[in-house]
Amino acid sequence: MPMVDAMLTELEQEATSTRRLLERVPNDKLAWKPHAKSMSLGQLALHVAAAPGQIAALLVRDVVQAPDFASPPSATSTAEAVETLDRSIQEAQRVLKGMDDQTAMTSWRLVRGDKNLVAAPKIAVVRTILLNHWYHHRGQLTVYLRLLDVPLPSIYGPSADENPFAT
Repeated sequence: MPMVDAMLTELEQEATSTRRLLERVPNDKLAWKPHAKSMSLGQLALHVAAAPGQIAALLVRDVVQAPDFASPPSATSTAEAVETLDRSIQEAQRVLKGMDDQTAMTSWRLVRGDKNLVAAPKIAVVRTILLNHWYHHRGQLTVYLRLLDVPLPSIYGPSADENPFAT
């Protein structure tokens, strides 16, 4: 079994929870920020939606120049975020399905100029940046929604608003 298969399964499972969360993002609060230094709800929602596909697309190269993270784009609607997630997951699946074990162990570098920011095997980048980074921002999104009194879906178990295990 190729190394990437378990991560593909995880990606697909986590996409379901992420979709349920994005579907709850209120259209009328996309400009809201919990703090002046924070992304807006719309920026965070679009980042959560787009990250898997964008990060996977970077893995087709061995060296990538770091993008400018200064002003991330914002979703203009909940529907845009959900549609972006669907496309993003398809792109991530496409890239990962094309990754055999030899490719997965190939070194990957994120650089700024001639300085290495990240250097790791591609499979480690899938785990740490594609998946864990995605979960980190999805967790931020749950906090944003809680602060806006939006009921949270169950993700890894019951939330205060939804219990899939209740009888």
